[in-house]
Amino acid sequence: MSTSVAPASVFRTAEGLGVWEHRGKVAAVGIGHSPTARRWDGTPGNSVGGISLAALRGAIEDAGVDPAEVDGLVMDPTTTTGAFWPQDKPLPWDTINAYERTDDPLDGVTRLSAEWILKNMPELNGVQFTSYGMVCMSTAICVAAQAVGDGRAHTCLVLKSWHNLEGRYSQGGANAGDAVPGSSAIRSLWGTPACFGTAVQFAEYCRKYGKNHDMMAPFIENSRLNGLKFPEGYWAQHRPEEITPEDYKAARWIAKPANLFDNDMPIMVSAAYLFTTAERARHLKQKPVYILNHASSRTRPRSLTPTLDEVEEDTARTARKIYEGAGITAADLSFENMYDGFTQFHQFHIEGLGYRGLKFGEALDFYQTDISISGPNPVQPSGGNIGCGRSRFWMHTDCIQQLQQRAGERQVTGVKPEVAVSGGPMPLGGDYTVWSSTP
Repeated sequence: MSTSVAPASVFRTAEGLGVWEHRGKVAAVGIGHSPTARRWDGTPGNSVGGISLAALRGAIEDAGVDPAEVDGLVMDPTTTTGAFWPQDKPLPWDTINAYERTDDPLDGVTRLSAEWILKNMPELNGVQFTSYGMVCMSTAICVAAQAVGDGRAHTCLVLKSWHNLEGRYSQGGANAGDAVPGSSAIRSLWGTPACFGTAVQFAEYCRKYGKNHDMMAPFIENSRLNGLKFPEGYWAQHRPEEITPEDYKAARWIAKPANLFDNDMPIMVSAAYLFTTAERARHLKQKPVYILNHASSRTRPRSLTPTLDEVEEDTARTARKIYEGAGITAADLSFENMYDGFTQFHQFHIEGLGYRGLKFGEALDFYQTDISISGPNPVQPSGGNIGCGRSRFWMHTDCIQQLQQRAGERQVTGVKPEVAVSGGPMPLGGDYTVWSSTP
């Protein structure tokens, strides 16, 4: 079975589309997470393929379905943004040969195909539909939700996995070559780190609205505290360390005004969800969480780095698409779980949403109030990447668990969890989902 990238027509990128035609007809019913690690230890079971199989089987078991009933698989075949196998390093044949192989020997090691998954999960003998949602779990979720709604699959697994290898991140791949291709020759040649663009936008934000970097401290502290209550996360499993405001303010600059704690940390991890129809969901083990809408941004900036004005225009536009398709308003949100891979664009997301009535320029002041899970205005109860490690999926898992009332210590108590929104990554170019406890 050949697998192709989901076409652009799958994504709801325009305003004026009305309520999503499958609103409340698709539900998330199962979650599976692998253990986390800072880097791959070289063993087959802890390879990106091995942890992906564990996450998929966990989601199937959590939902209480027979694997033979699964007829769809949506996933992202990329498993890194900066950890590539060195060209001069011998291939890890012990791991490669521990599994059923595809034509690509690094399939299951530094990338992942649907073919590899199906070869190594013979219990998935009923899969008829496969598709790639590139870059993020946020993208794969949109593809899977639309596929179930359209009837292309009735029981669909959604997978996103990450690997991390020894050595410095982002020093391999194209960055290890003698030439810099394409627009990267202008954008990346001078060695700016990945957070540079967001740092430029945040510097302009602080100038425009009279704010400062230290005002981010309560958000950082809150994110890590929530992450430490997320047993599936890296920091909870390996390094239960809080980040105090003093820690944050004293951290070294990476791209001023973005410091060490404004950046997430790459890890090994995999997560899978099981989506099905609302009708089927009623008969499964877990409480269904219904998808009210998915919406996407595909806005291209006028230059290499979006300006603050472009960011604010697009987050407001994305919010209108989110609310229109779900048939809700900002007042209906119980909490928000927008992406935070660079902390300094989280406020762009939530100001665009108008979360709790926020207008542009007000989020840093909002962070000085009670944004905890026990308060009336929960901000990022998942802890996000800052609280759990880089994955770009903690926010989705948390939304599902919160609405199922099984988030454990992380369960919001200051509000009734009924409707939530999650998504990312960047303010320009993200994918978003609205979740609900009722259809």
